[in-house]
Amino acid sequence: MNIFSALERSKNRYPDKEAIVFGSDSITYAQLYEQAYRLSSALKEIANLHKGERVALFLPNRPEFVISYYAVVGLGAIAVSLNVMLKRDEVKFILNDSEAKILVTSSRLLDQVPDVNETPSLKKILCIDAAERAGVIGINGLLPLAAASGPAAEVAQDEGAAILYTSGTTGKPKGALLSHGNLRSNVAATVLHTQMSSSDRLICYLPLFHCFGQNFIMNASVNCGATLVLHERFQPDEILDSLKSNRVSVFFGVPPVYLRLLAAPNIEQHFGQVRYCFTAAAPMPVTVARQWREQVGQIIYEGYGLTETSPFASYNHDVRYREGSVGTPIENVEMKVVDPEGHALPPDEQGEIAIKGPNVMLGYFRRPEETAEVIRDGWFLTGDIGKVDSDGYFYLVDRAKDMINLSGFKVWPREVEEVLLQHPSLSEVGVVGIADPASGEAVKAFVVLKQGQSLSEQEVIDYARVRMAVYKAPRFVEFIDALPRNPAGKVLKRELRARAKEPRNGASSLKVA
Repeated sequence: MNIFSALERSKNRYPDKEAIVFGSDSITYAQLYEQAYRLSSALKEIANLHKGERVALFLPNRPEFVISYYAVVGLGAIAVSLNVMLKRDEVKFILNDSEAKILVTSSRLLDQVPDVNETPSLKKILCIDAAERAGVIGINGLLPLAAASGPAAEVAQDEGAAILYTSGTTGKPKGALLSHGNLRSNVAATVLHTQMSSSDRLICYLPLFHCFGQNFIMNASVNCGATLVLHERFQPDEILDSLKSNRVSVFFGVPPVYLRLLAAPNIEQHFGQVRYCFTAAAPMPVTVARQWREQVGQIIYEGYGLTETSPFASYNHDVRYREGSVGTPIENVEMKVVDPEGHALPPDEQGEIAIKGPNVMLGYFRRPEETAEVIRDGWFLTGDIGKVDSDGYFYLVDRAKDMINLSGFKVWPREVEEVLLQHPSLSEVGVVGIADPASGEAVKAFVVLKQGQSLSEQEVIDYARVRMAVYKAPRFVEFIDALPRNPAGKVLKRELRARAKEPRNGASSLKVA
């Protein structure tokens, strides 16, 4: 079944209900369906778009993203989402890699869009507002002439619906091809575990070009006829005002968001009507989760998954909540911890997390060799190191590629980060390994101070040394204004490692013998 059918169902059940709230504007389900179908008809007419062909969406968090997404999948075509922070050459790479036939964008992003002659597959560029560039077509002129309703394209569950490019935390991005079945199975699990219904109002400032925002929030909201309160970006004051004025009942955030909100005065007053708080995309520090529970009076439920798993594979459930865990596998999904040979490990032993189920991607778009490296016998190898306890609860340790090898000792950056985050003066910590002639690698911590706090490098190191094995404590410390993160909130460790190689000006980094 086409994922577009969820929009059609909600339109039939709740035609006059708000589907999207965006600032002072709102769109009902009847209006969302009509605009999506009109655009779908227009895409087919102007570019002879067929099932399986790709349409790139280079759009910020606006109602037009939702409209365009459903217009594309309704035709049986594949929606390719682009990060709005990408530069021209990066946009060109994805357009060429995905062989997109159409690009939908906004006027403010046109400077980042390459010319059609640089992208052989691209036939049309559509703009959601005023088209100020030659050859660009304004969408508004197309919609009134297009058909307003009709059946969605028939698709098999294993046919592609979306391509989402991996964050590229370790190199060039790859397009994860997700099927209609992948998305629908994950939405069903989301609705079940969050107990989402048509009465809910979900806030979404997380980027819709990312799988968390796109499938877990947007598609789940449409699936149950809920209301999506949409924001272009995270601005703390704006979001807190929106929680109250828009009567938001379900809140989603990555760990840095919760940390920033904890600094807001009377934060608990803004969350009075919120019934469910959820986090994912990066591990939630236990100290932050505890502080939130004490200050706001709510549990932050944590999930685990990746773009390649649509995105979620496990949830820390309401009735079985376990602190520090990412929960147990969702319905019809299997998870295990394996050794380098792929053999399952017993409880509490660390290894790579592997996932199998209807949420696992079809593969990386037109990259069979790279797909074969990560999907073996139906099991997706995540590259994440973790463990499972005797009750089946999974715990994240770190990314396998981030492990620091210090004279044969394994040091997991997350363990060091968790210890340092307990310091009352630190708000963010990123730990990486750097080359060291004596031990192979050494531990370096990049730290961000809370506002109004001061601390020396030596104090940071001493704090760690009395709380963990000395070899795990950082030998180098550098204070920075903010950690580099991708749109999902994950710390870009490769950027920290690159920064660590740069010549330092001044004494902001300290080596301890």
